[in-house]
Amino acid sequence: MATPVRVPELSVSYADDLYSWTKQQASLLLSGRFSELDIEHIVEELIGVGNEQYDKLQSALTILLMHLLKWDYQPERRSRSWVLSIREHRRRVTRILNRNPGLKSELHLAMSEAYEDAADRAAGETDLPDHIFPEKNEYSWEAMMTRKIEWDMR
Repeated sequence: MATPVRVPELSVSYADDLYSWTKQQASLLLSGRFSELDIEHIVEELIGVGNEQYDKLQSALTILLMHLLKWDYQPERRSRSWVLSIREHRRRVTRILNRNPGLKSELHLAMSEAYEDAADRAAGETDLPDHIFPEKNEYSWEAMMTRKIEWDMR
């Protein structure tokens, strides 16, 4: 267990200085001074940390899906950078899920939400009409994560 650090005697406001507030709350926890904790804001921050992990997953899925859509609907513009982005974001998704196994229960929702953003971004980047892309995600998890994507310079 970490060595307790000195708790500043002055109360630090959550609203005024989040950084100092987190240090103070950690010190109070380590010192066993539970009655002095700002429970309401600690709960808020813990929920926020969980939401940030979901947002990271959704963001990585959005970029992955956007490049898969661009790959499939604009084959004449395929590039090595798209291949590299697909690989990178597959790894990111895998890492996020490995570090946060509880997110697996949210995967269907995250994929659905990510697809909406990915289709909009793909339409914007390809100048193709919005209606070209399917309204709902038609990629299976397996296809998203393992489908062979290679760039041929020919």
